[in-house]
Amino acid sequence: MLGNLFLTIIDTLGGLLSGVLLARFIMQWQRISFRNPLGQFVVATTDWLVLPLRRAIPGLGGLDLASLLPAWVVQVLVVFVALWVRGVIGAANPVSLLVVMWGVGLLETVKVALYLLMGVVLMSAIFSWVNPHAPLAGVVNALAEPFLRPFRRIIPIIGGVDLTPIALILVLQVTLNALAMGKYMLIGLA
Repeated sequence: MLGNLFLTIIDTLGGLLSGVLLARFIMQWQRISFRNPLGQFVVATTDWLVLPLRRAIPGLGGLDLASLLPAWVVQVLVVFVALWVRGVIGAANPVSLLVVMWGVGLLETVKVALYLLMGVVLMSAIFSWVNPHAPLAGVVNALAEPFLRPFRRIIPIIGGVDLTPIALILVLQVTLNALAMGKYMLIGLA
């Protein structure tokens, strides 16, 4: 019981840290200004980790790997702790254990990114209905737009209602289910 509580806390904290690191990565990738409340929060909570890593990890084609790689490493550490608490660490082959930890960590990082995207899309939809001129609406819409654009080419606006967020969230849910299946397949290798 305490082990499950401990794992829940570790998973939540790891997911939050990875999520903020991924938000920083995506905001830089989409060239979204950090001069807004969300950007300032992201910078304030990740500078302690990203700035020192930038000295050792260069960017790649405009992508900030010093934000992306630590998000993955955090998820690998969460997987390590989960396997350790469950007693899998001592019984497994070390090579397969490393492959499983890094593979599941990658899948978990993608999962966090998909949940982040779902949150951004939902916030964008809510802002469009409630207050399209809210201080964060521009940032949230800029984050969501590149992912909604392909759906907007296919799905027309019906009766003044944009159904593309629903379609994107449905695709994200299917992707999350596929990631969960891949995760359990990888864990079975340990």
